[in-house]
Amino acid sequence: MLILKANRLVVVDYDLCVGCQCCMFACTRRFAEAGLSRSTIHIKSAGGFERGFVVTVCKACSEPPCMKVCPTDALVFRKPGGVTLIPSKCIMCKNCVDACTVGAVFWDEEVNKPAICVYCGYCVGYCAYGVIKLQPVGEGEDRR
Repeated sequence: MLILKANRLVVVDYDLCVGCQCCMFACTRRFAEAGLSRSTIHIKSAGGFERGFVVTVCKACSEPPCMKVCPTDALVFRKPGGVTLIPSKCIMCKNCVDACTVGAVFWDEEVNKPAICVYCGYCVGYCAYGVIKLQPVGEGEDRR
C-alpha cells in the first residue's frame, strides 16, 4: 500500500535569516519568471538590521481559514494540510488573503488571483543559511 505524505514549509530558525530574499526569487523562478511578484514566501525587515527579519510561509493548516471563507470553493483542502487553488473558480474577492492568520496568502497582481504555496520546496535549496526546510505535515512542533 502506497502512503503519500504531504509536505509543508517550516522556518527552522528566524535568527539565521539575513534577508537575502533568495528563497523568494527561487519561488518566482518556478513559474519561469524573474522578480519577486509571484513568490509565495515573503521576507521583510523586522524594523532595522539589528532586529532581524520576518519570514512568512504557508503553515499548511489542518483547518485552513483561507479555504473556509472562499465563496466558490476555489481553495480545496490538500490532505493532510494546506490548500490547492483551482484558478478557474476564483472570483478575485481576496477573502482568502484577509483570512490567513499568518499572512501567507499573497495576491498575484498579474493574474488577479491568490498566490498559494504549492509546497514544492524549491525555495529551500536556495536558502544558504538553512532558515527554511520542507518536512512532512504533522512532523515537528513548530507551526509558527
